[in-house]
Amino acid sequence: MIEAITDKNLDEVLPLIREYQTFYQVAEINDENNRHFFAQFGEQSEKGCLFAFRKENKLVGFATVYFSFSSTVTAKVAVLNDLYTVASWRGQGIATGLIKHCATYGKSKGAARLQWVTAPDNTIAQAVYQSLGAKQSSWEFFCYVS
Repeated sequence: MIEAITDKNLDEVLPLIREYQTFYQVAEINDENNRHFFAQFGEQSEKGCLFAFRKENKLVGFATVYFSFSSTVTAKVAVLNDLYTVASWRGQGIATGLIKHCATYGKSKGAARLQWVTAPDNTIAQAVYQSLGAKQSSWEFFCYVS
């Protein structure tokens, strides 16, 4: 079952966010910063939403959708910024369910598409994306840090 994260269940998803950040080798993980940051993505927020997948009464995955705009499609777009499934629950359709839910949510908020990036070596995730019919962009991703 997919649910939106609220003040009532935010602390329950924080350990998964920590695991996700560990996977991506975040140098300094701070639960209080995470709590403050992710609290702004409630279901009614114009910024986006944090969703979690609950199975057997525990959270086993999460996804965060943010909104942005694209001048190439001249429209609002939904950005799937975070997607994580607990290792022992992978291969059971959790990521697929979260992606589909995020796409539906984005569309309901007026987004023209759902887009995301992933690490080049994350071939398992890429296989999930391809199974959904997602098209890989030819664009390169750059990051500027001042």
